[in-house]
Amino acid sequence: MNTVLLASNRGPVSFTLADDGSLTMRRGGGGMVSGLSEVAKDGNVLWVCAALSDGDRSAVRLAPGGRLDQAGYDTGPVRMLDIPPATFHRAYNAVANSTLWFVNHLLYDTPNSPQFDMRFRREWESYQDYNAAFALALAEEAAHGARAMIQDYHLTLAPAMLRVERPDLRIAHFSHTPWAPPEYFSLLPDDIAAELLTGILGADQAGFLTARWAAAFMDCCETLLGAQVDRLQGTITYEGRTTRIGVYPLGVDGDALWARALEPDVESHMVALRERVGDRKLIVRIDRTELSKNIVRGLSAYRQFLTDHPEWHRKVVHLAFAYPSRHDLPEYREYTAAVQRCAKQIEDEFAGEDWDPLILNVDDDYARSLAAYRMADVLLVNPIRDGMNLVAKEGPILAPHCALVLSREAGAAAELGADALMVNPYDVSGTANALYDALTLPEEDRAKRGARLRAAATALPPRQWFADQLAALER
Repeated sequence: MNTVLLASNRGPVSFTLADDGSLTMRRGGGGMVSGLSEVAKDGNVLWVCAALSDGDRSAVRLAPGGRLDQAGYDTGPVRMLDIPPATFHRAYNAVANSTLWFVNHLLYDTPNSPQFDMRFRREWESYQDYNAAFALALAEEAAHGARAMIQDYHLTLAPAMLRVERPDLRIAHFSHTPWAPPEYFSLLPDDIAAELLTGILGADQAGFLTARWAAAFMDCCETLLGAQVDRLQGTITYEGRTTRIGVYPLGVDGDALWARALEPDVESHMVALRERVGDRKLIVRIDRTELSKNIVRGLSAYRQFLTDHPEWHRKVVHLAFAYPSRHDLPEYREYTAAVQRCAKQIEDEFAGEDWDPLILNVDDDYARSLAAYRMADVLLVNPIRDGMNLVAKEGPILAPHCALVLSREAGAAAELGADALMVNPYDVSGTANALYDALTLPEEDRAKRGARLRAAATALPPRQWFADQLAALER
């Protein structure tokens, strides 16, 4: 079987550089990496990724041709690209995370931003160069007839660039984020919006997590490019090429998740958490401190719940795990500060000697997160917009009787909505009411909902999700 080339910004491993020059390797972070790492263990997958840190760059420079698996590292087949730091910074922070992420999650404060000026044009050139580096590496690594699976908003231009270099390849692109509707996507300069759309249309197949995000992409291609869109067949034809559109709602490998959740470090975290909270009911949230995750409104809803229901005082604790994200962007530093201010407000208003109503943790700890899942009575997932949100799927797997309070704007709502307690993420009062309903949900109803949530969450685990896309690409 021909090699499958898997391309993403973040790879399956990362390196830390010590003061003495030694390198320590660890698993790469992020939901997408977690989902794809199981797939990449197959021997015919080569993962192409970017060096993200000084440690990564040091590792690359010691590796023949950037191939970590040929430099004594136990990574599986990985090629890591040493893109110049300034180019990477502009492509990753200024364009991918400060522009494309904001557009597709509808995050802009439009009276004040965005502002596309000469500085942005220079940043856009770096984004083009970054995508070109990936396209060139994929072209170099690919045997004739190989398949390239390009991931996410960092690499929207790469499919068309790779098509120019290697027209013999089968190319797919997958978007792990939402996609903006045309009226919002057109905030982008016309030429850049067109370049992004035609970049993905360079692929034979474009995949999305939900039908909603796929439809938005098709609408953008029709409205902004004048492309021919066949919604019944799921195809877009533009400038003589046809791209198939697929919907693949990534799920969770339940067995692998449970195996990790039964490890001793998770068990010890459960003991520590139980000692701290006693036999109180637990409302759990686990997120990056990301603007789209809506943590502040979630905390505000918990505060209103405590105000509206004094009978629940000392009977409930909110475990809010809000892990650092993108602290090199000022908007994210301020948002983290807002989360901490809201948490302190709850503590000041409600905490007593024998009751800590809120436990906020901002240090990333995967084992502790798994412990919290297993103990949860209620899981709160209330993003203002989310591609999928695997937290909503992982929680019900590990806590069979957990009630899920879920935003209707999460991609997971398409699969889990019938058995979750759905909320408008902007409606703080409605979310507070949903927390009360979740805590008081009858046990029989809770169990039935939980069983259906688990079935939906595990319906398309990563290996099957990836295999289905490869099969469709072959067709």
